[in-house]
Amino acid sequence: MSFVHFVVDAVREMLRGSRAYWTWLGILAALFAFGALNYFGQLRDGLVVTGMSDQVSWGFYIANFAFLVGIAAAAVLLVIPAYIFHRKDVKSVVLLGEGMAVAAVIMAMLFVIVDIGRPDRAWHVIPFIGRFNFPSSLLAWDIVVLNGYLALNLLIPTYVHFSHYRGREPNLKLYFPVVVLAMFWAISIHTVTAFLFSSNSARPFWNVALLGPRFIASAFASGPALIILTLQVIRRVTDYPVSQSVIETLALIMAVAMQISLFFVGAEMFTDFYNDSRHAASMHYLFLGLDGFAGLRPWIWLAIALNLVAVAILSIHPLRRKALTLNIACVCGFVGIWLEKGMGLVIPGFIPTPLGEIFEYVPTAQEFSIAIGIWAFGFLLFTLLAKASIAIELGKVRASNAQRRDAMTSGPAVAAVAHPD
Repeated sequence: MSFVHFVVDAVREMLRGSRAYWTWLGILAALFAFGALNYFGQLRDGLVVTGMSDQVSWGFYIANFAFLVGIAAAAVLLVIPAYIFHRKDVKSVVLLGEGMAVAAVIMAMLFVIVDIGRPDRAWHVIPFIGRFNFPSSLLAWDIVVLNGYLALNLLIPTYVHFSHYRGREPNLKLYFPVVVLAMFWAISIHTVTAFLFSSNSARPFWNVALLGPRFIASAFASGPALIILTLQVIRRVTDYPVSQSVIETLALIMAVAMQISLFFVGAEMFTDFYNDSRHAASMHYLFLGLDGFAGLRPWIWLAIALNLVAVAILSIHPLRRKALTLNIACVCGFVGIWLEKGMGLVIPGFIPTPLGEIFEYVPTAQEFSIAIGIWAFGFLLFTLLAKASIAIELGKVRASNAQRRDAMTSGPAVAAVAHPD
């Protein structure tokens, strides 16, 4: 029963807060409801309401999916310093990072669901019920690694929080092997996602060996950017201690990862533009335009500019240590990688088609609305998880407190039975 009390008390803490807290939750819930309403319209009318077509069958949804898998994988950047290098300052926030990973994985899964024209047929890939096609199918591998990573990031924080809830220290020997498994699993989820793209031999833009390392580098840049911004918000609106050394460590990791990511992009640009073969047509379309079509050109150059600004700030130590310039770098890096790795990676792979046709893709308002709803749901989920996590770690939610509360509420009832008059 103690675990049931733990869950009940955690949910009770999630539903307790100030007016500002409830306003924030209300805004996120309204945006999620707006997105869900638009999704019901998409279910009714079909994917014809999106900008996708037979020629460009992956669009805004899969772009967000690819980006969010990287955000989820970036939680390992807190796990490694906390458990391998025994950084106590990082260990104090590692559970918040794992909560972000949970929210990011669920958001990534939701983007896949809304990309499916008939989600009611998804049972066909469920093992033992349908045909899972494992291990021959890369999609099956992606299902395994994403669900496995979600389970690991639910299991570890639940055990640690439950131990603290009971006033005990968690047994490190018991859960450390799971932590190590989660570290390697974090790399696997983004590697498998990269392989989903690079295994398409008919799409030269994706069919490159560098795509996997490029995915990892960009994940280790965009993930810390979001974590840094989130930790600063938590430090401002709660009394939870977030050490500045954690922010500085993540900023340094982000600086190196951004430099590597830009180097990988430059290496691919050199390979395609120097030889100028037909396989470089997608790269030409993306950066320069092709046959009068240049829908993505301003966006990719904006992404490169934002990434360069982020790298410039992060590479200068005094600027990296100032809160204002660091936050500017985080926003620039986050948005820049979202543009470059999302729309700048997914869409050009389909343009031109293997037959040489050019069909440009532009997301519709309905796609934007659904995407906003999913992002709002992710922020809502993380807010609730963080609210309970912080309260448990600060000792505000404890089994002893629950027992004391139960005793106080049951006391008058017992007294009434003992003295009916």
